[in-house]
Amino acid sequence: MDDASDRLAAAETALATALQGVVGRLYGAGAQIKALQRLSGGAMQELWAFDVPTGDGVRELILRRSPGGVAKRQVPGTGMEMEARVLRLAVAAGVPAPRVEYAMTPSDGLGSAYIMERIPGETLAPRILRGPEYAQARTRLAFQLGAAAAKIHRIDVDAAGDLNRATPAESVASAYERYRALGMDRPVFEWAFRWFRDHIPSADFKPSVVHGDLRTGNIIVGPEGLRSVLDWEATHVGDPMEDLAWLCIPPWRFGELDKPAGGVGTREELFAGYEAESGQKVDPERVRFWEAFGSLRWGLATALMARDFQAGDRSVERAAIGRRTSENEIDLLAILAPEGRAHA
Repeated sequence: MDDASDRLAAAETALATALQGVVGRLYGAGAQIKALQRLSGGAMQELWAFDVPTGDGVRELILRRSPGGVAKRQVPGTGMEMEARVLRLAVAAGVPAPRVEYAMTPSDGLGSAYIMERIPGETLAPRILRGPEYAQARTRLAFQLGAAAAKIHRIDVDAAGDLNRATPAESVASAYERYRALGMDRPVFEWAFRWFRDHIPSADFKPSVVHGDLRTGNIIVGPEGLRSVLDWEATHVGDPMEDLAWLCIPPWRFGELDKPAGGVGTREELFAGYEAESGQKVDPERVRFWEAFGSLRWGLATALMARDFQAGDRSVERAAIGRRTSENEIDLLAILAPEGRAHA
């Protein structure tokens, strides 16, 4: 093996050794890790699947960990500690989500990480949206996702701790700063920012815990429907309509453009699930604002990836996603044009 392979093998051995120590303390000295493997999912964090046979059966688990165990860009309201805390509150609130088994401490030697239950099912969007085995699930997923969002928004804000917060106006201002920092001039983005400033929603909503990345690709689905909501790293306190809108932006339809609710259903089905669970009416105009803002937010992310690729990061992912900025501009035009009030 070359030096890089040697370092990778050594790092995996060190992780397995530290994880075995944690497992022994959690499940008894005789508990052993079986079938440890790195999963390909998780663009921002490491995911490791493993089993632990016990007297009560085999525990199927996931280790979610910051890359190399180090919490990068660690700021208040982010990181593994926040995720584990909010996940526990989410499960208590009835959200379909993995149960956290243990949050790491510095003495565990695994850095910023936690262990959660492994929920079986499908996460790949194309299979969920087009696989024949998920045909029945697709008839109810939009409603179920709306209901799941309502349960997320019931989480006690104070119990969730020091999460990031932003008003709609602050979100727009922060996005504009990011746009200017990219050093580019895109007329559609400039026009969109002007529209946002002219259409800032009122701040008279009840601030709620917002998942921040609720979408197809961040859920687990079985033939019967929704099983779990994943990837809580963007959780913050804000307008609950953000979650419904983010689910509806075109990139998360994965080609099923006539089904705006995550490629599986209509906005009406999504809103019905939310209203049935929350007892509150959805404001379509607030959703429209956040849907447009979500398209801009993703457009800025693609532009950043394009810049990274041009600067020397030659990953296929950067190239594939970075070339899609123009698609987000088309999405913005479709949403914000006068006829966009009836946008598909």
